Amino acid sequence: MNDLSEREEEPERPVEVDGTAYLFKALGKIIKVLREQAGLQQKELAALVHVGEDLVSSIERGVRTPQPDFLENVDRALGAGGILIAAIPDVREALKRARTRHPDWFRDYAQAEATANALHYFGYQGVPGMLQTESHARAVFAKRRPLLDEATIEKRVADRLARQLIFDRWPSPTFSFVLDHSLLLRPVGGEAVHREQLRRFATIGRLRTVELQVMPFDRGEHAAMGGSFTLLNPKGRAQVAYTESYGQPNLTTDQERVRIYAERYGIIRAQALTPDESLTLIEKTLGEV
Repeated sequence: MNDLSEREEEPERPVEVDGTAYLFKALGKIIKVLREQAGLQQKELAALVHVGEDLVSSIERGVRTPQPDFLENVDRALGAGGILIAAIPDVREALKRARTRHPDWFRDYAQAEATANALHYFGYQGVPGMLQTESHARAVFAKRRPLLDEATIEKRVADRLARQLIFDRWPSPTFSFVLDHSLLLRPVGGEAVHREQLRRFATIGRLRTVELQVMPFDRGEHAAMGGSFTLLNPKGRAQVAYTESYGQPNLTTDQERVRIYAERYGIIRAQALTPDESLTLIEKTLGEV
């Protein structure tokens, strides 16, 4: 699986449309107004509530989900008098319905991914959605054919970023990524967007909950040249494999087939650069872009 974009070219179905996006956009606007009234910059608010400035920015624009603890902390930091806390029950309910933001074909995978104990991604043709920056995701969706309207693009960017909240889970799932070297070189969205994406690789690669490796060109052929795939260990279930090719998603539960993907993944991890070597290559590439 690369960016889950092929099937997402389909027209939206009614099940994808609910009030969740409007709720989060409204909360984002309220937070921005409260912050500005308090005379704070985004980075100052981020420091007060111990999150990244990019998270504050994304939430204010309605493209990231404001978690209940974030709303509580911001309410106190801005002296909002409970305005944001009052929205928490609606946010909790919206999060319960979050799976309906995804198309029917994707819902089973989205549920498995969100509750998994371990997630292993091989990115070959495109950056895994779990690693994409907001700008990279928007550039990918903007190039879809047939063209998507702006509202659909924004919604799908928001959905993609919402999946990345799993990095904040604790206890954390086990994460690993193997990225083809080409993903460090293809400037999706232009130079500025590509630099941001490389920084995202480096940031995620430094997390102690993540093992991120690069498969360099000089390794030649390897065991997974057939394309991207994902291995998941859903909570309370056996490991599954997910692949996608030209709009045909496939969630595999047959254990013999899953074993084959797991075997391939083990081999390419052994062939790839170590996590430290991979970070060095990413940082070198960033310096050259």
